[in-house]
Amino acid sequence: MTNEGGEPIRPGDSATRTLVVTPEIVEAYAQITGDRNPLHFDEAFAAGTRFEVLIAQGGIATGMLHALVAMDLPGAGSVFLKQAWTFPNPARIGDTLTATGTVQSWRANRAMGVMSFEVTNERGETVLEGDATVMQVAPGD
Repeated sequence: MTNEGGEPIRPGDSATRTLVVTPEIVEAYAQITGDRNPLHFDEAFAAGTRFEVLIAQGGIATGMLHALVAMDLPGAGSVFLKQAWTFPNPARIGDTLTATGTVQSWRANRAMGVMSFEVTNERGETVLEGDATVMQVAPGD
C-alpha cells in the first residue's frame, strides 16, 4: 500500500500535525465525551493540584494521532489495532502541540506496521509518547 503521496510506505517515513489547544477545543471534547474533569475547567481546583493551571484532556493529543494515521500516514482508511501511550507531561490550554508519527516497521503484504509517536508542546516538552500497530484498509478489504 502507499501513503497519501502515492509512494510505498517504508520504515523512517514520518508525518506531523499541529494544533493549538484552545478553551473551545477543550469544551468541544467535553461535549463529545462527557469528560468535564475540573482539571480542565475549574481554575481554582487546578491551581491546588500539581499542574497548577488548567490542562487539556489527554484525548485531544491522542485524537491528533488518530487524524495523523487516518489522513496522513499511512493515510485514508487506516486504523489503529493496538496502542500504548504514556503522558509524561500535561498539555496546557494555550499550548501548541505537534504530533509526529514515524513508521518503525511495515509489512506491505499485510498493509500493516508499527509506528512510534510523540506529541510535544512549543516548549519541547513531551506530552504523549508511545507506539501503535496500524493497518491500512482499502475498499474491498
